[in-house]
Amino acid sequence: MKKILFTVFFIFGGFVLCLAQNQDSTKVYKKKVLENAEVDFLMSLYQQEGDHSAVGGGVGTEELTDGTPTIVISLPLNDDDVLTIDAGISAYTSASSSNINPFNSSGASRGGEDDDDDEHEEEEDDFRPGTSGTPTGTPWLASSGASRSDELISLHVDYSHSSDSRNFIWGSNVSFSNEYDYTSVGFGGNITGLFNEKNTELGLKGTVYLDQWKPIYPTELHEYAIYGNNFLNQGYFSGVDVISQNGTISANYHPDDFTAFTNKERNSYSVSFFLSQILSKRLQAALFFDLVKQEGLLSTPYHRIYFADKANYYIGEANYIPVYTTPQNRGVYQLADDIERLPSTRFKIPIGARVNYYINETFVLRTYYRYYTDDWGLEAHTANIDLPVRFGPKFSITPSYRFYTQNAVKYYAPYETHLSTEQYYTSDPDLAKFNSNQYSVALNYNDIFNDFKISRLGLKNANIKFSHYERSDGLRANIVSVGFKFIFK
Repeated sequence: MKKILFTVFFIFGGFVLCLAQNQDSTKVYKKKVLENAEVDFLMSLYQQEGDHSAVGGGVGTEELTDGTPTIVISLPLNDDDVLTIDAGISAYTSASSSNINPFNSSGASRGGEDDDDDEHEEEEDDFRPGTSGTPTGTPWLASSGASRSDELISLHVDYSHSSDSRNFIWGSNVSFSNEYDYTSVGFGGNITGLFNEKNTELGLKGTVYLDQWKPIYPTELHEYAIYGNNFLNQGYFSGVDVISQNGTISANYHPDDFTAFTNKERNSYSVSFFLSQILSKRLQAALFFDLVKQEGLLSTPYHRIYFADKANYYIGEANYIPVYTTPQNRGVYQLADDIERLPSTRFKIPIGARVNYYINETFVLRTYYRYYTDDWGLEAHTANIDLPVRFGPKFSITPSYRFYTQNAVKYYAPYETHLSTEQYYTSDPDLAKFNSNQYSVALNYNDIFNDFKISRLGLKNANIKFSHYERSDGLRANIVSVGFKFIFK
């Protein structure tokens, strides 16, 4: 598959290059691609809530807060070349992720051998005792352990070169990102040709991501992996009572379906095609499609699975077992039977189109549609409409609406409905059937003459956007983003 993708990339690229070179045979006056260095300061705040946590096997809080400050610097190296550096930090607090270890610090591998996950073990003050002093947990509350928060650091560097006629552009890029359990390294290239007096634009992009997991497993499975069949008397479980469905102490919990992942790599290869055409003075349309191949560890190691044909076992207070799947459960957590298991390959094909129509000086209509399919059985449709409204030369407001719908992948089933005889299984709500709606409004300010200055930075534009997202499974989110673009003079 990789050979096919790269062959298509180079054949198509050669075609665009030949056409572009023919158009470059006549020397023309050229203007700088980018006159001055530009700096973008971006910030977004995302908050969500829901009740189908994948960490809890499809049950539990999905509360999450994520702040993402980003700076983007675009530097003109000469008349033809531009270097763009995009650096950001995503700092989040997640109630769902905190429940990778939902229990108190009287356990959490407090003694004995351990693997290389020590830096993510729970703090000594993470103790939520029950009425009898036993450890407790619940999928409906955040644990105070180390996995409750993290930072993702990302860096993307892009280089682009434009021909003298500006009818041919080629570029390359590298990227890096890292968080506590995942590291990604990417690289790629792109070519774009403009034809028909720049009314037609044809582009091709190829990207490769070579990623590495550092698998973090749910506490109960982490202990089983270390101590084996005698794990109930060692490590976290030493002195901790496991209770059965009827609330009695039991020594029968053995998650023997669990084995740790040996392959910790996830690689992605993609080729993207793009065609844009100005059809009239008012109408522009674009078509695009991607070919994406993923391989390696495509499961998430800390997503719990509960089997319908396995007995249930818990840690905590037995009186909460009857209300386990409701927010009234404040003191018991079900022990996992296994973790999410998905195929080691995935092939994706998104196909989409954009149509923009200039109505008049005040209104512009922008529409977007995408169809997505993959070999896991997922099919999805996305439709988006924006209506920018201009108020003079400096201000505009853009209301927008986005609708999305998908079916479930063939490996999905809700909490405690999978069978242990299945080869693949997930209870991740993102892979279930759902519809979603997103309503947004953005306010944009353009400072044409850069009247507002900070030292040598002149403001080019500023914008603020608010979005509300809601999903048919109960997930709700609000997003606020702010951006400022400055020109360095």
